[in-house]
Amino acid sequence: MIELFKHIIHLDFDWIFAQYDTAIYLILFLVIFIETGLVLMPFLPGDSLLFTAGLFARTGHLELSYILILLFIAAVLGDNVNYFIGKNIGLKMLQIKFRGKRLVKQEYLTKTQDFYEKYGTKTIIMARFVPIVRTFAPFVAGVAEMKYRKFLSYDIFGGALWIGSLTMAGYFLGHFEWIRNNIDLVALAIIFVSVLPIIIEVIKAKSIKANKA
Repeated sequence: MIELFKHIIHLDFDWIFAQYDTAIYLILFLVIFIETGLVLMPFLPGDSLLFTAGLFARTGHLELSYILILLFIAAVLGDNVNYFIGKNIGLKMLQIKFRGKRLVKQEYLTKTQDFYEKYGTKTIIMARFVPIVRTFAPFVAGVAEMKYRKFLSYDIFGGALWIGSLTMAGYFLGHFEWIRNNIDLVALAIIFVSVLPIIIEVIKAKSIKANKA
């Protein structure tokens, strides 16, 4: 299991496919479900995994229609589980500690709350494209007791947009040989672009504090 986890983190689809064959669909489903459904696992690959899955669909290793449907279901189902965890045990979960440290980091929660203050309910859609915030957005929505019907409508739209755009980007760009031969570099670029908004916000926050001081 640890070996599989290492290869997932490094987006080593060749190894995963060689070891698990068609079970790779289940593995991809679980990764997206866990990343969106459990606030304890915000570090799993999301954007880069979707792009790489689309690229492997281009090369014929995966069936495009299968991954689009399965990963959309995983994304929506994960968010819904996260929402109800937040709604029912969210405040209690925030107090849980392991070896003196909170399992749910306060800084991640704060970033997500700031996101909500800035974008309102549209956060459910926009957070799909922001690592960490993506994992915490449905949890915070549950804690805040956002109306479920509103949450679900935004969540379905955001999930379709996230899964569709990044997977199809990988599929169409996978046509280029350079991209197929440099998956690691492309994945790093996607991760950088994904966390860029967070980096900008951190720089802005530090700049404001420095000016006040």
